[in-house]
Amino acid sequence: MHTKTFGIHIYYSLIKPLGVINNNMGAVGRGSAMMVVALVLCFMVVEMADAATYTVGGASGWTFNTVGWPRGKRFRAGDTLVFNYSPGAHNVVAVNKGGYDSCRTPRGAKVYRSGKDQIRLVRGQNYFICNFVGHCESGMKIAINAA
Repeated sequence: MHTKTFGIHIYYSLIKPLGVINNNMGAVGRGSAMMVVALVLCFMVVEMADAATYTVGGASGWTFNTVGWPRGKRFRAGDTLVFNYSPGAHNVVAVNKGGYDSCRTPRGAKVYRSGKDQIRLVRGQNYFICNFVGHCESGMKIAINAA
């Protein structure tokens, strides 16, 4: 949404119904409107701060047989996954469904190698594998649906 459109949307959906601004209020009305906009932005920041951080695999970290680790957890877009592992032994690759199912790295896939990778979830399906030979096939992959 464009900034100007966003501002108009805030005015008509939030400010005008509150009666904060009318044509006769001048500078006082504009000041009140800015206060309402500031409050709306604060609520947006609080919602973003509500994001959770998950350590993939728990205390064991990103290792074999983590395929079931997401089970029973509720993920949201904006949550952060922390992948802890030994960089010489593993990696993390963000893949699509085809890459997840086939345990193959698609062209252009993002490969993480730090051993302490932090990845923010996007809305919808998120797929991650280790592309070291045989690791994905040994359950070193996760699929997460973020609401």
